[in-house]
Amino acid sequence: MKIFRLIFAAMILSVFAACAVGPNYVRPSAATPPVFKEISGWKTAQPADNRIRGPWWKIYNDPTLDRLEAKVNVSNQNIIQAEAQFRQARALVMAARAAYFPTIGAGVSFARSSPSTTTVSSFGGFIQRTESSDYSLPVNASWEPDFWGKVRRSVESNSANAQASAADLASAELSIQSELAQDYFQLRTLDAQEKLLDSTVSLYKESLKLTTNRYNAGVVSEADVAQADTLLKTTEAQDIDLGVQRAQLEHAIAVLVGTPASSFSIPPLPLTASPPAIPVGVPSELLERRPDIAAAERRVVAANAQIGVAEAAYYPSITLSASGGFQSGSISKWLTWPSRFWSFGPSLGWTIFSGGLRHAQTAEARAAYDASVAAYRETTLVAFQEVEDNLAALKILWREAITEDAAVRAAKKSTAIITNQYKAGTVAYLNVISAQSAELGNEKSAIDIQGRRLNASVLLIKALGGGWDASSLPTAGELTSSKK
Repeated sequence: MKIFRLIFAAMILSVFAACAVGPNYVRPSAATPPVFKEISGWKTAQPADNRIRGPWWKIYNDPTLDRLEAKVNVSNQNIIQAEAQFRQARALVMAARAAYFPTIGAGVSFARSSPSTTTVSSFGGFIQRTESSDYSLPVNASWEPDFWGKVRRSVESNSANAQASAADLASAELSIQSELAQDYFQLRTLDAQEKLLDSTVSLYKESLKLTTNRYNAGVVSEADVAQADTLLKTTEAQDIDLGVQRAQLEHAIAVLVGTPASSFSIPPLPLTASPPAIPVGVPSELLERRPDIAAAERRVVAANAQIGVAEAAYYPSITLSASGGFQSGSISKWLTWPSRFWSFGPSLGWTIFSGGLRHAQTAEARAAYDASVAAYRETTLVAFQEVEDNLAALKILWREAITEDAAVRAAKKSTAIITNQYKAGTVAYLNVISAQSAELGNEKSAIDIQGRRLNASVLLIKALGGGWDASSLPTAGELTSSKK
């Protein structure tokens, strides 16, 4: 009974020990502006829609994009790798937590022995040969109570690293999803440009035919035919060249969805999507909405806890050991009550001198903490930059799109007027070519701006965290739960 009382008393002391060496965690400050500068003059979503919810790509209402995005989390190898790294970090939490509990081992052994007959006894004679058997069934237990909080700090550090790994997984998912959306909208931009060039080639063929007929009628010179043919061939070359970019984008999308490029294709479709109204919120919310910021902050927690782990080395370690079981020289008496044995006792170990090792380890832990704080603050600064960059891009490209649409209308009108003047013989064919080239250039620019606006909207959603929230990080209990 005394043994169990001693064990129980040690457990009580360990549980209620208030001493946990090392600093308690305080979230580091980060420079946070009150409002986003570039949001001025930009129309965002209504206040009722202050957060992106669910699969963010559905905001574009594109069924093909929805199907592709659904494959990313299942088949993308980078995401599968990040998920495996999270499971690895989760396992480290459970490994660290195991130090809370005693280590218990058991075994069974048998030995048959006989001493040498040439050994001289203390009485001067030789030892007679006597064979003996030893049957043993020991149970050993050892436990180091966490008086100084070393295990607690270790569990805290590993838990924070596992949460950071979970945030890394969310960040990888968001990165791949946004990359897929960007590639997809760029591909649709090329489809729209290809459609424009196809129709322009048809128009230029009619123009070449008209010019050839006028040349045969003696109305215009052969130079006009050559100029019309040059413009047609140049446009056809541009049309063909788009195929290279489109094929490469299609192959890139195949990799993102985990499919061999050789067995993947996306049918051409015109660009119909428009940048949606995106709920931006206030800058302070960004600290909870971006997984990379959450990962950086959790790594600060882990580094802070490691200071406590390092400082625990200055304190003594107390180990409680116990063993017991049955031991006998006869198998018939092996498991009987008189053959029992036991032992129990604490041991204390204390490093008196280590040549500055503990001081160096503590200094290293504090430096690692300072580095993690700097990384966290840098991550927040980059996050605010990315939001401002893409708010500015959307706002400026929106104004540029309005101006470019007006330029397209003016170019179409100019082409119509100059073409009629050419047919009337009042202007040279070079004027027609200039007008047609300007019209094509403006139409291509308008499509390109539309694609850039969609790209900027995807990047803005990514910069805002894509609907993710720090509350979705696994808790300490979930990290050690048997459920996946």
